[in-house]
Amino acid sequence: MPTQNCKICSSTVKPAALKTDSIFYRIFQSLPTTFFELINQPPSLASAYQFSSVEVKQLAFRIDGVFLPNTPELPIYFAEVQFQPDKKIYSRLFAEIFNYLDKTELTNTWRGVVIFPNRSVDTGDTERYAELLNSQRVTRVYLNELSSIPTSSIGIETVKLIIEPESTATTKAIEIVNSARKEILNAAQQREIIQLIETILIYKLPRLSREEMGKMFGLSELKQTRFYQEVFAEGKEEGKEEGKLEGKLEGKLETIPQLWALGLSIEQIAQALGLDEQVVRQAVQSKS
Repeated sequence: MPTQNCKICSSTVKPAALKTDSIFYRIFQSLPTTFFELINQPPSLASAYQFSSVEVKQLAFRIDGVFLPNTPELPIYFAEVQFQPDKKIYSRLFAEIFNYLDKTELTNTWRGVVIFPNRSVDTGDTERYAELLNSQRVTRVYLNELSSIPTSSIGIETVKLIIEPESTATTKAIEIVNSARKEILNAAQQREIIQLIETILIYKLPRLSREEMGKMFGLSELKQTRFYQEVFAEGKEEGKEEGKLEGKLEGKLETIPQLWALGLSIEQIAQALGLDEQVVRQAVQSKS
C-alpha cells in the first residue's frame, strides 16, 4: 500500500456512528467484494484494497469508510452510508474527501460512493455539486433498486436484508445463513457473516427473544442466553469437583437433548461440546 504521510492518528473522537453505518462497515470488512458489486465493478478488485477508517489529526475528523488501494494506479474509494435525510450530506462528504486528499501525499485519484435506502432519503443539496454528482467521480446506490444487480451473492443479499420488510426478514435471514454455511468454507468468515445476519435481524426485530434467535441461527446467539450459560457453568463446576473425564462426558451427553430441542443441528452441537458428530447423533436418536 502507498505510504501515507498525512498525520493520521487514533486519538480523534467522533460521535458514534449509527447502527446502520456499523453494519455496513462490518459487511465491507468481512466481504469487501460486496462494495465493488454495489458499484458494478469486478468483485476481484477487492483483493487490491484494504478497507479501513482514516483520521486527520489537524482537522479532528474521521472518514469511516475508505478503501485504500495497494497500487497508485487504482482510485481511493470513500464510502458514506446515509439512512436519514441530510441536506448537507454532499457538502460534508466532499469537504472530508478534499481535506483528506490535501493532507496526504498519496497520488491516487478518487471516487465517492453514497449508499441510501431509497431515493427519498437522498435530499442533499446537489446544485453546487452537479458536475461531480453527474460524473464518474460519485456513485449513488439505492438499496431498494438492487434487484437490477445480475448476481445475487451472499454479500448483496446481506445488504438487501437491511431494508427487507419485517414480515419476510426472518425467512430471508435464514436463507442467507443457510447459503453462507454451504458456500463459505472459511469457518471464521462463516461465523462473522452469521453474526452479521443476527445483528441485522436484532436491529430490525428487537422483540425477538434470544431463545428464538438460537432456534433460527444456532450457537452464537444461544451462547448469550441464561440457559446456555447456566448449563455450561454447571458442567465446568462438575468437572472441577469430580476431576474425571467420564463425568464431563456424561454432562455433555445430558446437555445434547436440550440443545437439540432448541433447534441446533447435530453439527452445531458437536462443535459446541467438542464431541464427534456420530456421538451426538446417537445421543439424539436414543432420546427420540
